[in-house]
Amino acid sequence: MSKECCTTDNYLKPQKTEAHQNQCDSKKKDNHHHDHSHSHGHDHDHSHDLEGKTAFQLFLPAVVSLILLLTAITFDNYFLQNWFTGQVRLAWYIIAYIPVGLPVIKEAIESIRYKDFFSEFFLMVIATIGAFALGEYPEAVAVMLFYAVGEVFQTLAVSRAKGNIKSLLDQRPDEVTVIRDNKQVIIKAEDAKIGDVIQLKPGEKLGLDGQQISESASYNTAALTGESKPDTKSKGETVLAGMINGSTISLVRVTTAYSDSKLSKIVALVQDATAQKAPTELFIRKFAKVYTPIIVLLSVGITLLPAFFADTYVFSDWLYRALVFLVISCPCALVISIPLGYFGGIGAASHNGILFKGSNFLDILASIQNVVIDKTGTMTEGVFKVQEVIINPEFNKDQILKMVNALESQSTHPVATAIHDYAGEVDNTINLADTEEIAGHGLKSTVNGKELLVGNFKLLDKFNISHDADTATIVYTVIAIAYDQKFVGYLTISDSIKVDAKIAIDKLHSMNVRVTMLSGDKSAVVDHVAKQLGIDNAYGDLLPEDKVNKVKEIKASNGSVAFVGDGVNDAPVIALSDAGIAMGGLGSDAAIETADVVIQDDMPSKIAMAINIGKQTKKIVWQNIVLAFSIKAIVLLLGAGGLATMWEAVFADVGVALLAILNAVRIQKMKF
Repeated sequence: MSKECCTTDNYLKPQKTEAHQNQCDSKKKDNHHHDHSHSHGHDHDHSHDLEGKTAFQLFLPAVVSLILLLTAITFDNYFLQNWFTGQVRLAWYIIAYIPVGLPVIKEAIESIRYKDFFSEFFLMVIATIGAFALGEYPEAVAVMLFYAVGEVFQTLAVSRAKGNIKSLLDQRPDEVTVIRDNKQVIIKAEDAKIGDVIQLKPGEKLGLDGQQISESASYNTAALTGESKPDTKSKGETVLAGMINGSTISLVRVTTAYSDSKLSKIVALVQDATAQKAPTELFIRKFAKVYTPIIVLLSVGITLLPAFFADTYVFSDWLYRALVFLVISCPCALVISIPLGYFGGIGAASHNGILFKGSNFLDILASIQNVVIDKTGTMTEGVFKVQEVIINPEFNKDQILKMVNALESQSTHPVATAIHDYAGEVDNTINLADTEEIAGHGLKSTVNGKELLVGNFKLLDKFNISHDADTATIVYTVIAIAYDQKFVGYLTISDSIKVDAKIAIDKLHSMNVRVTMLSGDKSAVVDHVAKQLGIDNAYGDLLPEDKVNKVKEIKASNGSVAFVGDGVNDAPVIALSDAGIAMGGLGSDAAIETADVVIQDDMPSKIAMAINIGKQTKKIVWQNIVLAFSIKAIVLLLGAGGLATMWEAVFADVGVALLAILNAVRIQKMKF
């Protein structure tokens, strides 16, 4: 996906090019450093060496350290031992410190290697080694022990937050069964070639995109849409990698390479989703880089400055206060909980069949003021049906329909499908000659030596064929017919509104979001659909440049705009919008590549859901910021004044971090 992100988007989204290029450049730099993305100026993802371990393995060092610490405290306070003094006592506490302290010391050294001299690891190492120097052995071990336990909980929380996202990676089987020389051969999915025939047994997942060659089969599409409702595919229809075959054996001919499948694009999209950071997240990173060195300088000041002002200055007392101050000030709660909040939002959206291309778009949708929508395929099904046929009495209606059906069979337009469904099988005895498609108008052919025209009324005007039809008030798409230089009549074709379209508009209105419909369809049709759905403003008969002008007007007067389309192929409008949302991600490569948000199951109600997820994510992120700052500020003041011990410091650091983490993962349990 990174290759696409540095090319396709730059042409389709000129206003985002610079930021996007910076993202791509940063990826290259990260790769240059072997993806060393811990907190050395990056994601605080130092837990990479902890991932992949069981909970027992993660907690084992802390358990060993805890047992040794409790034993030492017992020897110190309850079962006094003559031998447990001096060097032996110090050695015992050092051994108790090593299981939890050594990994943090290694991380601190790694941070310094990457010129991040004031990482949280560095703060914890200074604080605990300082405590050892003051003879506060139990507190030194306890601080590092609780910190290590907090890190394990962070690792588990991050892993859980990534769970919904990573599950996409498991949707393709490693192997597929292909038919070669009438034999079943099991090969690696990535080795399958275009043209191979895959045999799918009931319950098996499809590994590559292809064309159904069995008569029909039912598929579970949950991997791609989040919906487990079976989808029946007939012979010749497209089936996609990740779909699960139903109850019959199915044969599928591979049409797309393994790496180019729709699921590959979705997986790449989600893998890159966290590369684009939200402004809040970027601010916290920059803040931590400035904040931590200041805290270190303040700690030095707390240790040394009182010597010039206090009547009785005891170095060890002020050093202890400074160490407490260091532990309290560790920015761990902010640095981990903010990205985790956005991880949770992206994961929750993914679980509901909504894919965000970056956490920045969660923030954008959270404050969106206008949703501009396309009509066909977005709020309507995009499946046309013939409503009525008006033919002048002087013509044979059945014969005209047969000729129209034969001509439309030369086209792949949805209108042609609607006419075919209405008229039935094509009459092969009808001979068509000199057939051509006139762009933006319709079809022309010669039947029995006479000219047949089927298209819009502009087509009739082009060939100077007069008519008396008044179609301006008809709320359906109208297909005009002319034969032998005479107006024959017309067909009306309609597209049904999606079942949850009205719910979608109502939900958007409940969030004070204005909805505008823009369409190239005729105004009567657009106004009719808009009235049924309760859309605020609707404009029809629009050319692409007209849509651009309308979006400019909306942005100028009413603020931020999210554009929603069924294929996201209207590049100028997308470029103008603050966020591009693709409906029908399964059917459009352009949608996957160019949209900022992809709704996988075509449901308009997911537009409001995406906005709601953005709002809830932003709310949780700010709750964590306020929580961390307020508690740390209080305990920092107490620590500087000598009223807080290392134990309060541990709560201010690890305790607040754990509370923030629990709050951040809460979004994954929410119902939207």
